[in-house]
Amino acid sequence: MEVYRKVGSIIVHPRTVVLRGERHMAGGLASDSPFSIAGQAHHRGPVLLAWSTVAFEARHPDRGNNVVFHEFAHQLDMIDGTIDGTPPLQDRVPLDRWVAVCTAEYERLRHGEDDSVLRSYGATDPGEFFAVATETFFSRPVELAAQKPDLYDVLRLFYRQDPAGRVQRSMPA
Repeated sequence: MEVYRKVGSIIVHPRTVVLRGERHMAGGLASDSPFSIAGQAHHRGPVLLAWSTVAFEARHPDRGNNVVFHEFAHQLDMIDGTIDGTPPLQDRVPLDRWVAVCTAEYERLRHGEDDSVLRSYGATDPGEFFAVATETFFSRPVELAAQKPDLYDVLRLFYRQDPAGRVQRSMPA
């Protein structure tokens, strides 16, 4: 995608990085204690990745975590300067459908109403929801399509890919 040309650099650290400073967490909580990150995306800036995490997740794709997909989803979401869980859709998905589906799934996750294929970190805010949904779309597509077909469909239309279809076509008959 053309948008990734605006990523000035990718910084790969050997392991997770410890940051200090205030951070906002799920449920409106804030903390100023040090915390470790495996990745971080900056608007038109670098993407930071912890190689130990990238390598582990590449060896275990069935777990549904993928820091590379996650951080580059944030890059897509930031195109318009805002991390709000709605990247520029470019007529791929009707905006009202995107908002209805993603908001409903985000609220279910946020209120703990489902034990789903999506990681609970997606309940942090709509931007994290989009990044977690993207990870799951590419890492566990069959499960996402089965459990959350509407979410899978809007992501399929947005990314113009059908990873669940590829997996199913590659399975022996």
